[in-house]
Amino acid sequence: MFPRNAVPRQRLDYREGLYPPPPTLVPRCYDYNHQRLAGVNNFSVPGLQRFPPYEWKPRPLSPVRPSVPPHTPTRTNGRKRQNEDYSPHVVKRQRLDPPPRVPGQVVAGSSRSSFAGFDSSYHSPSTRIQPQVTAAPKRPNILQAYTKDKLSDQMVEMFEACQQQTSDLAWKETCRARLQKDIQSVYAVARLYLTGSSMNGLGCRSSDADLCLVLTGNKRHDPIQVLSVLQRFFRSLSYVEKTQLIKAKVPILKFREKGSDLEFDLNINNTVGIRNTFLLRSYAYADLRIRPMILVVKKWARHNQINDASKGTLSSYTLVLMVLHYLQTLKEPVLPSLQRDYPECFYHLMDINMVPDGPKHIPPYISTNQSSLGELLLGFLKYYATDFRWDKQVISIREATALPKNNSHMWRNKYICVEEPFERNNVARAVHEQIKFDAIKAEFATSCRSLQDRKDLNSILPVRAIINEEIRGSSN
Repeated sequence: MFPRNAVPRQRLDYREGLYPPPPTLVPRCYDYNHQRLAGVNNFSVPGLQRFPPYEWKPRPLSPVRPSVPPHTPTRTNGRKRQNEDYSPHVVKRQRLDPPPRVPGQVVAGSSRSSFAGFDSSYHSPSTRIQPQVTAAPKRPNILQAYTKDKLSDQMVEMFEACQQQTSDLAWKETCRARLQKDIQSVYAVARLYLTGSSMNGLGCRSSDADLCLVLTGNKRHDPIQVLSVLQRFFRSLSYVEKTQLIKAKVPILKFREKGSDLEFDLNINNTVGIRNTFLLRSYAYADLRIRPMILVVKKWARHNQINDASKGTLSSYTLVLMVLHYLQTLKEPVLPSLQRDYPECFYHLMDINMVPDGPKHIPPYISTNQSSLGELLLGFLKYYATDFRWDKQVISIREATALPKNNSHMWRNKYICVEEPFERNNVARAVHEQIKFDAIKAEFATSCRSLQDRKDLNSILPVRAIINEEIRGSSN
């Protein structure tokens, strides 16, 4: 164990901007022609599996989104379970459990942390439409081990009701495959990747789908120009509507699938999003508590109006990094730093086709921290309400600690500093007004007091209303 902000043994110090040497991973041959059934994103796991393999049924290519059965919760062990994918006629509900102890596993607090990886078969998108995506693990649910109180029960209930279902992800992949085929009539070398919360295990049923269009070759592609071309082209597609070009630091083309509420954000060559997808997915499945914890925090922040980077508050990505940082820096860490302990697996210049291969050899990480979900949520709010020094510290999941804020332009005069784990810039730069910063701090403090006093999730967000809204949204 090491105390909060202490330097663990055998750490690799890259604070001065020095990256680890290039990885020695041997390139794999990927089946770009898709002679076997596989899609753009495949996270199956071989051998003794922390993430069991999943069966996927390709959906028919239709612009009409399949209807969702009405919410009919049933009660198992005294807790409600939710809708669609619990039906035996669709697919067994997503289940989570920690891996069994096996020889060679390293327990939290060892000089070298460890984590269970996943399969390397992340194939680049093909020119043929063969929807094949991934789901969350299906194993006996033992989240009950971390639900020692009412607050924890409420968090699990919200997670089970709101988490992205296998059918949601399958539909997004079907849309991605269809879009890629059409885009390749304009850009023949284009490959379209599904990224973000849809793929990293941290999405809700209502989550938008993030897409990264990778254009290779000697020609340098201007993102605005490419997105403008695609915006005009999309008007000819019968299944796309409401296109909007956003000229942000990372320009995106927003659009919606016609006949449904499924929205997409498309960027050009922002491949760090693919790297982040695999890093965050690695963290998401490192411990059973990660996904419920992050989902509840995002719902809390959204309800309290501090989760909108376009309005000067925190992006969802920033919130995820803040949660991971807190869990890494406890006296008994729930998570290690995967980049620090396995730099060769998350090398920032690794070929994009090698990225999915990186984490697969990382062994399981078993935390000795047995705190309940409720205890962790309260600790998270308290950490940022009273312990974290916003004016002096930089959040870094790369180093699993709070780094001292220096005088570089990246951190100088910034209200909140959260290091992007690959590009090392500030992902919280949207918070640039004192009034917004004060509102964020005040919400942490107010929610911390309310939750401490009542130990009821309803004291900081309306649980049933949020669940009902998620179910209604997913049924449209």
